[in-house]
Amino acid sequence: MRKTLLALLVAAIALPAQMVADEGMWLLQLMRSQNLEKPMRELGLELTADDIYAPGSASLKDAIGIFGGGCTGEIVSPNGLILTNHHCGYSYIQQLSAVEHNYLRDGFWSQSYEEELPCKDINFTFVSEIKDVTDDINKRIADGTLSEQDSFSERALALIAAEMFEEDSIEGKKYLTPQLLPYFEGNKYYLVYYKKYTDVRLVGTPPNSIGKFGGETDNWMWPRHTGDFSVFRVYGDSLGNPAAYSEKNIPLSTPKYLNISLAGIDYDDFAMIMGFPGSTSRYLTGEEVKHRMYSQNEPRIAMRDAALKIIREEMEKDEAVNIQYASKMARISNYWKNSIGMNKAIVDNKVVETKVEKEAAFKAFAQKVGNKSYETVVEEINAAIHTQSRSEYLATLVVELISNIEFVRRNLTYGNDSTADAKFLEKPEAVNSYYSWVHDRDYNHRIDCRVAKALIPLYMSLTTEEERPALLNEMNKKYKGNMEKYIDDVYENSIMASEKNVQKFLKKPTAKKLEKDMAVQLRNAIYGKYREIMNSQKEFNNTINGLHKTYLKGLMEMAGGAPMAPDANFTMRLTYGSVKAYQPKDGVTYNHYTTLNGVMEKEDNTSSEFTVPARLKELYLTKDYGDYALPNGDLPVAFLTTNDITGGNSGSPVMNSRGELIGLAFDGNWESLSSDINFDKELQRCINVDIRYVLFIIEKYGNCKRLINEMNIVR
Repeated sequence: MRKTLLALLVAAIALPAQMVADEGMWLLQLMRSQNLEKPMRELGLELTADDIYAPGSASLKDAIGIFGGGCTGEIVSPNGLILTNHHCGYSYIQQLSAVEHNYLRDGFWSQSYEEELPCKDINFTFVSEIKDVTDDINKRIADGTLSEQDSFSERALALIAAEMFEEDSIEGKKYLTPQLLPYFEGNKYYLVYYKKYTDVRLVGTPPNSIGKFGGETDNWMWPRHTGDFSVFRVYGDSLGNPAAYSEKNIPLSTPKYLNISLAGIDYDDFAMIMGFPGSTSRYLTGEEVKHRMYSQNEPRIAMRDAALKIIREEMEKDEAVNIQYASKMARISNYWKNSIGMNKAIVDNKVVETKVEKEAAFKAFAQKVGNKSYETVVEEINAAIHTQSRSEYLATLVVELISNIEFVRRNLTYGNDSTADAKFLEKPEAVNSYYSWVHDRDYNHRIDCRVAKALIPLYMSLTTEEERPALLNEMNKKYKGNMEKYIDDVYENSIMASEKNVQKFLKKPTAKKLEKDMAVQLRNAIYGKYREIMNSQKEFNNTINGLHKTYLKGLMEMAGGAPMAPDANFTMRLTYGSVKAYQPKDGVTYNHYTTLNGVMEKEDNTSSEFTVPARLKELYLTKDYGDYALPNGDLPVAFLTTNDITGGNSGSPVMNSRGELIGLAFDGNWESLSSDINFDKELQRCINVDIRYVLFIIEKYGNCKRLINEMNIVR
């Protein structure tokens, strides 16, 4: 009986990918070898593989790029017009906002190229070429010029990428940047050439009351009524090459842009997404899943709880602070709520139990083929994880300190070299410039002090004396347990705490004064503890990388040639699925789309998250929906698909069977927040804003018909 059950488990895992619902963030360069066109056609795809990805000629790939540093965007006109999510453009919109022109609150719609606003520190990056260099990397490992551990090293791979790039005679090389990454846990390697444009301008954005409707409350939730989109444009020089911002630059003409469909969606329609999913961990063991819950998610939740409480209070009191902290608040709260939801979903969806079942099936396979390294690899992974749980917990806490206490993160130090610091600080112009950077328009010294007074005592309560930086223990004794008083002194007396302190220091700058500066000491202590933890984990990382490489190699053999997708690593992927509703629990069924009616039902003018702008209410009451209404007269807002996505896919185009744009992906659903670890075909849903709602807001709400005229809209 036991052998029969194990055999069934092995068979279940080895089923071809097209029979396992819509799981898979697929590599475009493997579409043909993995025969992905066949299952996609069975779901309704009308395109060929070459229409999607064709090296050397124009394809859908050329209309999609990395927006900023962590999202996806798509070109939707011959003039470089970009659509992405509102939350992806949020920090750039915030930087352009002020109390006198609050684009976050009021929105922004340019009526000409001249009115489009240049954005600071924003890029739009296209994939130019993808090369399989696995044989080259394996040869280097075999001849000893690259160690196994360095084959996972970002720095070592960057040096190899630069070497390969130098030897390549690729056209337009001047404007390309190489990136070499491991895939399938180091069983494959691809070199990707990127083309990065740095002149990107804000074209239009709805106000928060549309682009963030539902706010933190609705984040990761369905039903959803958020118009999560913003509009940008990429500019290049007169030849279409990347160039720094200049008034002489022109809108970029790309070899491909997406047509936009007004045909709408029906239940079970084919849906395809292309974008840059950030990170998944689908091949973890059950013990590693528990490690994620207790050593990463739990400390992250605790620290962000404390920071968010203060930030919310301050944002509610002052519009200027609301603008200052809008982007920070979104960043902090997003993965705070994600961590809460992930831990709940892991339990509710029995993820650990599922992993353990798969491990049993894998062990049976290993015994059958007589591979001892496969047979013991899961136990070795689990043993390694057990030695590292507390270290990872401590690392998470320290990272949260660094991430959320800005004055500590920004305070001056050059690798703890106080002499170099002092030499720098002897230059008044450099010191004043640095002070201006520390206290930029998005920094609030008083609020940051409040956050520090919440997080540092919390950190101390969650750690033992031996686990903390020695400085914190010393200050705790010196201040007789009153760490809030200590932090007040740091924020009041540090050189960079005020203009007055800076000028006082500049009268007689010395290395000794800098060395004794309270903020510099605190920063060095916290970063020192972080480096100490990271150094202690180096051996573990080398061990676990090698074990995972073995484990995944075995899983690939066990699959018997069936297609498998590597974990996401913020490189271009394709995911396919269909429009579908779901049942989160007994007696509850969610529809596959929402309408503007739901926005009005949720309206609550006592809450900034659910305020409905007057202009939108007017359009609703008059049913002035133009060409964008459903046959029954309602206006669609969002819809669900079964596509496999994660962070980084935000802003990704959702396309129909003909490759036409029907929506923008912007979220996942609460019940499947464990999907980064274990895909659940019954619960996994991708939440998308309907392109008809996007166009309606642009034309009817924003009165920006020029953008509609610029796009190629089909029915």
